[in-house]
Amino acid sequence: MKILASYNIKGGVGKTAAAVNMAYLAAQQGWRTLVWDLDPQGAASFYFRIKPKVKSGVKGLIKNNHALSDIIKGTDFEDLDLIPADFSYRNMDLMLDEKKNPAGHLRKLLKPLAADYDYVFLDCPPSISLVSESVFNAADVLLVPVIPTVLSVRTLEQLLKFQGKHDLGDVRVMAFFSMVDRRKNLHKTIVDNPPFNDNLFIKTEIPYASDIEQMGIHRAPLPSYTANSRSAQAYSAMWDEVSTAIK
Repeated sequence: MKILASYNIKGGVGKTAAAVNMAYLAAQQGWRTLVWDLDPQGAASFYFRIKPKVKSGVKGLIKNNHALSDIIKGTDFEDLDLIPADFSYRNMDLMLDEKKNPAGHLRKLLKPLAADYDYVFLDCPPSISLVSESVFNAADVLLVPVIPTVLSVRTLEQLLKFQGKHDLGDVRVMAFFSMVDRRKNLHKTIVDNPPFNDNLFIKTEIPYASDIEQMGIHRAPLPSYTANSRSAQAYSAMWDEVSTAIK
């Protein structure tokens, strides 16, 4: 079971769209796929038309160690399941702080699912917190969307510094440019000359496009209703690149 976390310190950069669309593409290839919506805002749950509500809430999961298998919901798509968000997730940091090993707790919760799923996608809230540290320790890969602007690149730099200063396991960081508008000189310059090392950024870029925004109207993964659009093709290319790299 491979665990991929769609994560960024910033919000509004395309985390949820990446998690939802790549999970859908993995399931379409026949892989048993699970999305865990960790963001109390519940955007991934909304896209999959599932109520963002978990029986017993975060207290049941973290404090009482309820099994994740008890709260998994099926989606409209074969081989694709969801653990929905719950507004009580906003208190997950407080609950984790009471555990002896807070950074390892999400991995502990996910471990029993290894026989049931090939891929797990974590849609993460934007923050640096105990939840983030637990995600870093649970995930095999951090998928980090970066808008090609100075401030967005700066948040990636902050993440890499944080990773370097803390024992965050063997998680691999794979950044990608999101919401790219090549009509803007700054976007074009940054994308064509990516910061940091050559292996950090995925080659595929996700465009700034209205069809991605319309996922909220269709409440479905983009490739499920417009598979031939430029944006859907970009997510498909990115998933091919990521899945090949982590085999």
